[in-house]
Amino acid sequence: MMRREEKDLIGVREVRGDVYWGIHTLRALENFPLTGLPLSAHPELVAALAAVKEAAALAHLDLGTLPEARARAIEAACREIRAGRLADQFVVDVFQGGAGTSANMNANEVIANRALELLGHPRGSYEHLHPLDDVNRSQSTNDVYPTAVKLALHSAAGRLLDGMAVLRNAFVERGGAFAKTVKLGRTQLQDAVPMTLGREFDAFALTVRDDADFIRLAADSLLEVNLGGTAIGTGLNADDGFAPLAVQHLGTLTASPVRAARDLVESTQGVGGFLRLSGALRQFALRLSKICNDLRLLASGPGAGLGEIRLPELQAGSSIMPGKVNPVIPEAVNQVCFDVVGADAAVSAAAQAGQLQLNAFEPLMAHHLLNSVNRLDAACRLLAARCVVGIEADEERLRVLVEASAGLATALNPVIGYQRATALARECRATGVPVRELAVREGALPEGEVDLLLDPLRLARPR
Repeated sequence: MMRREEKDLIGVREVRGDVYWGIHTLRALENFPLTGLPLSAHPELVAALAAVKEAAALAHLDLGTLPEARARAIEAACREIRAGRLADQFVVDVFQGGAGTSANMNANEVIANRALELLGHPRGSYEHLHPLDDVNRSQSTNDVYPTAVKLALHSAAGRLLDGMAVLRNAFVERGGAFAKTVKLGRTQLQDAVPMTLGREFDAFALTVRDDADFIRLAADSLLEVNLGGTAIGTGLNADDGFAPLAVQHLGTLTASPVRAARDLVESTQGVGGFLRLSGALRQFALRLSKICNDLRLLASGPGAGLGEIRLPELQAGSSIMPGKVNPVIPEAVNQVCFDVVGADAAVSAAAQAGQLQLNAFEPLMAHHLLNSVNRLDAACRLLAARCVVGIEADEERLRVLVEASAGLATALNPVIGYQRATALARECRATGVPVRELAVREGALPEGEVDLLLDPLRLARPR
């Protein structure tokens, strides 16, 4: 295999001739064999890195601070990467020391060597176009990497919001289908008062919608970037006029309202946007997990549990018990939610560990947040398509449970008083005789009035 020599501050190394990355990436491969997951595991981040480098090249083209041929070659290479080419060349581990320096170096080298090819030069002939002097001109890892991570997360969050809309709509549809299906509500797992199954599913839909609004706000805060701040936010070594032009081009390339940070020093060291998004994802994960718990509980049994709803039967549930079917989709989504909560703990630990003008642990935050966003998106779509849309109600069981409930006595409070209604409820529980029958038999109210007061649909839709 052909090889080429490259040099860095440590010394000279041979690099395989068939790769686009160079000596800095090689050293990172040797130094960080941690997760086995390459940067390409997050295609959004690879594309975002290429977008930042393209925006920088276009800014230099406007300023005349890079020769046009070099700027155009960098632009073309970045566009190829953003279109999905050369993804296999982004090989550094997602966990790395150096606050993302290896990821930035990997991007610089791949872009430079592809640009050299486009200019008619062999890979590694950096005298014609250099990874640092040209591709990384007016930049530092400390503004490139966080900017790219923010853009990647914003893009991924957009897909998550679409997935959440799919799930919300599935709950809304089932809510409409069950609008007249009366059931017994429960508090502390004890019988409460009647409601409709539709209201229960409408509540699930509202939970998803509200959390989507929270995530949207958090994602939008990520569009404030520190590009142009270079090493610590002071803009050292950036060409005059570079920062506003680079941010402007980045907004155009990504079709998003990217804006310069109000304080580049604060933005370089601060990770508030990551914490906001992580917190929003954690909230949704916890509330989505509660919804899945409710679905499993409502479908439990079916003979010895609540058995109020039927989830779609998707696969055999046991290797020993014939006929058993498990609520596998809610269970799988639960596990995604637990993973997201754990990721939030990791992100929080990394956020507080930052020191002075930089947080060295942004690679961990990027990895966990991108995983959380994408897994929640997949979970929402899976739960909607493979579970929610196929849920059925056991109408007869729901009716029997409502009519037999001592909780119906609550509706008699305003007419016969709390004490007398309590006595009816206790007798109902002790004897199994329905409240309706007891109220008439004991002369608490005439039959017609009892029928009106205890009409299940009326109770489920009070004024």
